[in-house]
Amino acid sequence: MLKMSFAVAGLSLVAAGIPAHAAILGPDAAVCAAGDGPAVLVNVVGLKNRAGKVRARTFGGSPSTWFSKKTFLKRTEIDAPDNGAVSICMPVPKPGVYAVDIRHDVNNNSDTDMADGGGSSGNPDVSLLDVVLGRKPSADKVSVRVGEGVTAITVVVKYKSGGSFQPIPQLQTTQR
Repeated sequence: MLKMSFAVAGLSLVAAGIPAHAAILGPDAAVCAAGDGPAVLVNVVGLKNRAGKVRARTFGGSPSTWFSKKTFLKRTEIDAPDNGAVSICMPVPKPGVYAVDIRHDVNNNSDTDMADGGGSSGNPDVSLLDVVLGRKPSADKVSVRVGEGVTAITVVVKYKSGGSFQPIPQLQTTQR
């Protein structure tokens, strides 16, 4: 299996989707920092504050099982950093198609509640009715094709606003 580091490939961290000032977070940070893979580097933007925890999960296999509490491949939870970019490394078992979700547990109570924010790969629109009815975004919208190396994606965290979930208004233009 061919593995290529960013340095060997001549790519900078910025070209790989990692902000220049960003530290890669999580227990697998060294995997993405070295450019080893397969892995997903999840750049999380739009946190409304730096309280609580940020959780990332990866899902593989049949899209019908994606976003189920019991079918994630990997779960990484970190304290929300005080400042700077939030980039979490999530290794996956092999090249293929995956989905990623993010949750910002603002009050750090380990329960998903209306204060929390969330998002997923592809940044689909989600309504409150979708959540209540358990409707998942389409696989076409949220799928991430991961190769042998590190695939960088950006997930915009959205929070409840009326009958839908939206990015925090002041962050919409500055962090997309």
